[in-house]
Amino acid sequence: MSTRRRTILAAGAAGAAGLVTGCGGNGGDGGSAPSEQPTSDAPGATPTEEPTGEATGAQSPSSAAPPDGEELAKTADIPVGGGKIFPDPKVVVTQPEAGEFKAFSAVCTHQGCTVSKVAEGTIDCACHGSKYRIADASVAAGPATKPLPPKQITVAGDTILLT
Repeated sequence: MSTRRRTILAAGAAGAAGLVTGCGGNGGDGGSAPSEQPTSDAPGATPTEEPTGEATGAQSPSSAAPPDGEELAKTADIPVGGGKIFPDPKVVVTQPEAGEFKAFSAVCTHQGCTVSKVAEGTIDCACHGSKYRIADASVAAGPATKPLPPKQITVAGDTILLT
């Protein structure tokens, strides 16, 4: 291969690398081309993790773009050490500690009544007196014997979404 041809190929490869690097930054439009992670042989390279925006029943506020979901409430609507019941989607959202949000089914596991209030650290059912702990929906008082099932929520900024 001639020297001139190698120079042109090397220049073309360097230009293509510049385009990929320029398009793969954090402020991109989320296009289909994945951004390249720095390799260990690059000086000062450190791999970074990007947030997924997914929740597994509990989530801290995030600055990521809000994912799809039904808006339930603003974080300020859920008292620390308490919660709020949403009868239409049959969900109860709690905040056991500041900034920690959890969601559970609002259907009592005893006989299917919708829970009626959140008070003094428990989610209460007025039908037969069952009580569930706000931190994990485990049974605090019967007759229920099973915890409330968890529900998926995402906290995006100051908004709580049912996902």
